[in-house]
Formats: sequence, structure tokens, C-alpha cells
Amino acid sequence: MKVVKAESAAIVSDVRVREGQAVAKGTVLIVTELMKMQHEIRASESGVVRTVHVQAGQELAGGERLISYEPKAVETTAPSRKVEARTDLAELETRMALLQDSARPEAVAKRSNAGMRTARNNIEDLLDAGSFTEYGALAVAAQRTQRGLAELQARTQGDGIICGTGTVNGTAVAAMAVDYTVLAGTQGYNHHRKMDRLIEVAGRDNLPIVLFAEGGGGRPNDYDVAHMMVAGLNVTSFRHFAAHKGPKIGIVTGLCFAGNAALFGVCDVRIATQASFIGMGGPAMIEGGGLGVVDARDIGPSDVQSKNGVIDCLVDDEAAAVVAAKQLLGMSGPDLESLEAPKAERLRDVIPTDRTRAYDMRDAINSLVDEAGFLELRRGFGVGMVTGFARINGRSVGILANNPLHLGGAIDASAADKGARFLQLCDAWGVPVVTLCDTPGFMVGPEIEKTGQVAHVSRLFLAGAHFTQPLVTIILRKAYGLGAMAMAGGGFDRPQFCCAWPTGEVGAMGLEGAVKLGQRERLAAISDQVEREKEYERLVALLYENGKALNAASLLEFDAVIDPADSRDAIGKALCAAGPCVPSLRYVDAW
Repeated sequence: MKVVKAESAAIVSDVRVREGQAVAKGTVLIVTELMKMQHEIRASESGVVRTVHVQAGQELAGGERLISYEPKAVETTAPSRKVEARTDLAELETRMALLQDSARPEAVAKRSNAGMRTARNNIEDLLDAGSFTEYGALAVAAQRTQRGLAELQARTQGDGIICGTGTVNGTAVAAMAVDYTVLAGTQGYNHHRKMDRLIEVAGRDNLPIVLFAEGGGGRPNDYDVAHMMVAGLNVTSFRHFAAHKGPKIGIVTGLCFAGNAALFGVCDVRIATQASFIGMGGPAMIEGGGLGVVDARDIGPSDVQSKNGVIDCLVDDEAAAVVAAKQLLGMSGPDLESLEAPKAERLRDVIPTDRTRAYDMRDAINSLVDEAGFLELRRGFGVGMVTGFARINGRSVGILANNPLHLGGAIDASAADKGARFLQLCDAWGVPVVTLCDTPGFMVGPEIEKTGQVAHVSRLFLAGAHFTQPLVTIILRKAYGLGAMAMAGGGFDRPQFCCAWPTGEVGAMGLEGAVKLGQRERLAAISDQVEREKEYERLVALLYENGKALNAASLLEFDAVIDPADSRDAIGKALCAAGPCVPSLRYVDAW
């Protein structure tokens, strides 16, 4: 005889069998109830019920006999389980469908007609297929006290921001995309809560964050919480996002003002399309401040913001912005085993044989880095300095170089600012830097000092002194004075490897200036102008011979003179010897 006993305390809710009844395996014998939950007790094998020991309503302490039955083969079969309609799943499917772009054809068409993509388009393009895990998708605007829930679900999807995690080329990232089609991209109560949640996840798991910022600032009509605040200046999203150690990459297209612009501004790298308009205040704020009525597209257009340094990377459209973001994310990722390289011999012809003839530094960079290309940052700003990311022998590097086509490579205030921030960026991301030096030094003169030159150029020394990643310096041509020292992280003794091409020349100051100052009386004593000029050229030639790279290296001013064609190998060996990079914990200055 088989006895079925109560496993725990409960109440008998229903007795489904009677004595003498044949039951098949799986037949429900008794239903008990515990903590408002019903539990079905089924026959573990076929048989005939001999005794029913309990009745409906009876309280059980646990261990009591419930049913005794004789196991045996029977002809009856257990009743099939009833398949219930899953209204819960149907409700979920209906709700999720409202989140898709297909649920808003008019809004999507409007974006398309304006030449822009939806927020979901951008997220899908950024992340590897199938890798996205969305956070807070079911949120709506905090306006339930004034608007129906169905309307909010249909018109305020996600409270205007899509948040989640995924992978980019296999590397985990966090992504946020403001949805301009929802209340013009304004930032609501739940919008900020979603941001804070994702920033917390990204910080805990050490994920980079990509932000698609578009729209305005705080939303004043979130009625549900209006009675709980006056100004809402204790919102934590801005502080939390700024405090995230990065990488933080911002992307903007269209109108981006106030709160969205502030978030964009604290990103480590700021990417924007040609059709972007970025400002700390939009038309409403400007008019409200009594500053007149202006069109939104007169505020911070891309050509202005790329020249003044707000935009790091100016691209044609959102597709190009995503490509740039993926390349940047790869910079802080693992090294690649092998990449196609340009012909090394091209580097031998970059520098003209005439030492007074200018050349394009970007030719040198493109001949030095892997064929994957050079992603230049802030090209329109601080044009005396060239900065950007690339790979050399598959390893990520930052490139910091003088621009001989601007002021002969002299470093002015904006160039110093640009170089200093780039060193901070590479330090925070754990990327080594290669500096290509061709400078006569810092720019001088009464007018240049009006720009705050002393303070600005000092930033380059400060950034170099605190830079913790491997540094390699190559002197292509001129390396004079304090400017050359700053290009080497503070002095030629700072880099892991400091070398020069045979075209290199070094000096405490420009050779021509050194002769004019040091030999002023001697030259002035020569009355014949032709003879004076000959003597001047002779003295310059003497200094040039003394300052040539081969002579300077023989006196251990720096480490080596190399064949330009060997530059990639020299950099690779130096970085290999320096070991792995560890990102610093310092933040990246917005400027």
C-alpha cells in the first residue's frame, strides 16, 4: 500500500478522488493551500484509492496521512492539463510593441525626412546584433495625474531616453540615446532615474558609456512630482555622469541645448554631425533671459563649435559618428595581432631636404600608423597641434604632433591647451602616446602674451609631468627650447625612448635667433651688408652642424638617431619594453 503524507502545514482545500477510484499516474489527488497559494498533490504512480484520510477544510500540521492507494496498472489515464490563455504575455507583447519605431510611423518619417535616424536606429548601429539589454524600457513621463496611462505609453515611450548595455566588437559598453521624438528630448523625472541606474551599472562594471545627446534640458511639466520639488537642482545625473571614469563618448546631431549640452560637454570625446547645433541655452532660455529672440539654428552651429574646441570630431552624419565612436572604443580595448601597414620607405621622403621648406605633418602620421587610419581630434581648433588616435603594429596609441604649416610649428595658447587635454585623455584611457616634434618653441611676442600664453603653455608641462603612460618622442626636424621639452613630456629624459630622424636639429632656441642675439655686436661691426649677411649665414651653419641630430645624440642629448623607415619598429619595441598600460584615475578636463 502506498501512503501519501502532508509535507508541511497547510489547509486541505479540495479532495479530488474517492475511495475505490482508479487513478493514473499524475492524477490530482488533493489540493492544499498555504500562504494563499494552492498546491496540487498528484499520484506518483497508477493505482486504486483505498482510503481518504482527510476532508476539505481540515488543517494539517505536516506529516499526516492524506491518501492510501494500492499501486497497480489501471486502464484510466490522467486528465490532460488545461492550457490557460496567457493574458499576461499578451499584455507584455502589446506594451513592448509600443516601444518600437514601427509604432510611430509619423515620428519616424519626420526624422527620416530631416536626414536623421531614430534613437533606436543609433543604438542598433552601435551595438553588436542581439547584444542589447535594455533598462527601464517601460517607463513613461511622470504625468499620470494629468494624462491617461494609455496616452503616456503611446507618446512618452521610455520617458524620452533609451538606456542599456551591449557589446561593440565584443567589448561590453553602456549606451544611452535621448529620443527627440518624445517631448523634444527634454529630461524628465524618470528620464534621470534611468540615466542614474545605467551610470551606476557602468561604474560598477567598469564600462565605457556612449551618449547620444539631443534635445533640451529639464522638463517643467512632470506633474506627478511637481509638488515634491521647487527647482530640482538636487538631480544627481550630471554629477554621476561627470564622475564616471570613462571612457565617455558623446554624439550629437540636431538641436542640443541646456541639460543635454551639459552632459555632452563632460564627455571625454565629443562627436557631432555637420547638422548639429549645441549651446548651454536654447531659444526659450535666451528669450527668457531678456537677450532677444533667436532661431535655434543660430545657436552653436557645428562650424563654430568645431573651431572653438567644443567638438572633438566633426562628421557628416550619425552613421559616420557611430563609426568614429566604435574606433574610439577600440582604443582602450585590446591590441590587435596584425594590421596592414604602409610602406616604411615612405617615411624617408616626408621631410624635404631643404630645411626651410614646410611640409604636412599629417603625411608623416599617415605614413607611420597602420592602414586602419588616423582618427584626428579637434582638427578645427588649436591648428598648431595635431592630435588623434591610431594603431601602430596593432597597438593603440595617441599621436601628438606639431603642425609646421601653422606658425612654423610654434606652440600658441590654443595648441598648448589642445595638447594638454589630449595627454589627459590618453592618461585616463590608458593609451600610450607618440609625440612627433617639429617646433621652434613656444610662440612669443606682445600680442601673443595677451592670450594668456604663460598660463596656457604651462598646461602642456603640467599634463606631461603628470602623464603616467608610456611616451615615445621622435624629433622629425626642429626641437628648440621649452616648446620641444614640452613635446617630450617635459624634457628629453622623460620619454621611454627619445630619438630623432637624421633631419633633426636641436637647440636651446631657434638657430637664427641665437645668432642674432648672441652675435649681435660682431655682426653690427661689419659695415658691408653683403659681408654681414655672409657672416650671419656662416654662423647659422656652424650652429646647425653643432645642433644636428647626429652630433646631439653623440653627446647623449637624447637616445638615438634612426632611419625614418625604422620608426614603427622603434616605437613598437619601446612600448613593448614599457609593459602594459593602466588607466589613471584622474578626470579629463572638458577644455
